[in-house]
Amino acid sequence: MDTLKELYFEDLYPGMTFTSPRTYKVTAEEIKQFAEQYDPQPFHLDEAAGESSFFKGLAASGWLTAAIVMRLRVESIKIAGGIIGAGVEEMRWLLPVRPDDVLRTESELLSTRHSQSRPTFGIVRSRTTVYNQREEVVMRSIVNFLAPLRGAK
Repeated sequence: MDTLKELYFEDLYPGMTFTSPRTYKVTAEEIKQFAEQYDPQPFHLDEAAGESSFFKGLAASGWLTAAIVMRLRVESIKIAGGIIGAGVEEMRWLLPVRPDDVLRTESELLSTRHSQSRPTFGIVRSRTTVYNQREEVVMRSIVNFLAPLRGAK
């Protein structure tokens, strides 16, 4: 059951933080399935190929990691009407994500402003940091999303 309160633009402020309510365990099977469909590179598809690569082992596609992060972000920040992306300023993959890594996110709101082109929305700039089970930062991103103004039609 979803118990998070729906948030509107007026509820959001710089410095506000959100932590994913759960963790996500990445599996070797998931890494390979995603790679087969979207990023078919040897170091994402096969352990042996991964061992002889830059990554020195099977590594998840950064895009799989980004998709998992999106899931965790949606579960931790409940924007009324859903999180509507308004652009990615930065996305950095700092360490490879491996089979059995357990990921969690922490997001901080950096700024808020009213949208000039969509007067019923505000724009929120946020930074999300992704940690594995060893508390190592594996990914960091700065993204903008829209949040509706309360009572706007």
